[in-house]
Amino acid sequence: MTHICIIQGHPDSRGGHLCHGLAAAYRQGAVDAGHRVSDIDIGGLTVDFIRNADAMALPPNETIQEAQQTILEAEHLMIIYPLWLGTMPALVKAFFEQAACGDFFLEKTEKPWPVGKLKGRSARLVGTMGMPAPAYRLFMGSHGVKGFESGILGIAGIGPIRETLYGNAEGSQRTRTKWLAKMRDLGARAR
Repeated sequence: MTHICIIQGHPDSRGGHLCHGLAAAYRQGAVDAGHRVSDIDIGGLTVDFIRNADAMALPPNETIQEAQQTILEAEHLMIIYPLWLGTMPALVKAFFEQAACGDFFLEKTEKPWPVGKLKGRSARLVGTMGMPAPAYRLFMGSHGVKGFESGILGIAGIGPIRETLYGNAEGSQRTRTKWLAKMRDLGARAR
C-alpha cells in the first residue's frame, strides 16, 4: 500500500468548496483501498510570505516543518487547489515557497544544477476553475499549472506528475458526481 499526502490548497479552510469535496472523495477511495493517508490543509496553516532570497536558506516555522515531514514521509502527493487568475492562489504559492526553505526541495552540489531531494515520489495535481478546462489549456497554455509542475514539483525530483483539471466548476450535479467518482477511483489506485 502507498502512503499518500493530500495537500488541500483551497485558502478557505472552512470547507464546503468543490476542492474539499474532491479531496474527500480521493481520500475515501484511498482509505477504502487500504492506503495510508495524511493531510495538509494550507488554508488552516500560518504561512508567511518570503520577501527576500536570504529567507530561503533559513528553516521555516514549526508548522511548515511539520508539513515538510508529512511530505517527506509520503510516496504520493495529491495536491488540489482552485485556479484563480489562471494560477494557484497566493497562499498556495507562499506555502510551497516556505516548504522549500532550508534546502528541503533541493540539494546544492558542485554542479551548476541542484539535485531534487524528493525523488521517488509521484504527484497528482487537481485544479478547479470557472472557465472550461479545454479553454484554459488552449488559450492560456496551462501556464500556471505547468509552471508549478516543472518549477516546483519537477525540480524537487517528484515524478511522474499527473494532472486533472475540472472546468466549469459551478456545473451540473451530474457532472460533479462523475468527478467525485473519478477522484475515488484515483485515490483507490494512488494515482
